[in-house]
Amino acid sequence: MMQVTAHTLAAIAGAPVNSNMRSVIAGLRALGTASGLDVPHRLAHYLGQIAHESGGWRWDREIWGATPAQARYDTRADLGNTPARDGDGYLYRGRGPIQITGKANYRQYRDWCRGIGQPAPDFVAQPDMVLLDPWEGIAPIWYWETRGLNRLADANNLDGITRAINGGDNGQVDRRDRYVRAALVLLGYGPTQIREFQRAWSIGADGIAGPTTRATLHAALTDQPPVKFGD
Repeated sequence: MMQVTAHTLAAIAGAPVNSNMRSVIAGLRALGTASGLDVPHRLAHYLGQIAHESGGWRWDREIWGATPAQARYDTRADLGNTPARDGDGYLYRGRGPIQITGKANYRQYRDWCRGIGQPAPDFVAQPDMVLLDPWEGIAPIWYWETRGLNRLADANNLDGITRAINGGDNGQVDRRDRYVRAALVLLGYGPTQIREFQRAWSIGADGIAGPTTRATLHAALTDQPPVKFGD
């Protein structure tokens, strides 16, 4: 049984272990198994997507400009912010690997945690608490589970997962590449050993992770036992 740790995430990202990777693992230790993310083919999609969203786990909060789009956050009622220009946009700016944004989402995240028996702080009153462990790492699990993304991962539907997270296909090439890196590492390969995987599975060894290779990665992952989450 494979143990997934912060070093696993570092291998996927091709970067040293950092506190953001440890936060992701803290969340998976808390709720990964209960949320079905110990299933390798689901975990590969999950890690690929949040690696993209966080720039390879470099960022855990929104970089504030403020840009014109960020300036509009302040009065966006669809995010649960007030119609007045009272600082809600900055207060409820994006935090966590999938960037919880807007007062309504902070409230929903708090209520979901409490509803499953997790003693979550009041993220509406103290939004920076999202950045503490295990809440930072649980945040993307909340998003993943409440959008039913395991179902799409079971179908190997990377495009559908991207649309559910992003609303479109922004960054799709990078998301696909990060999924492939995650899948290879979870199968015991190096993150760029596409050709080695292809040879082992007797498919065209061109070193390109096209549709056939990605489908074979998915099939290989479905044959693996559940993972354990370590440190």
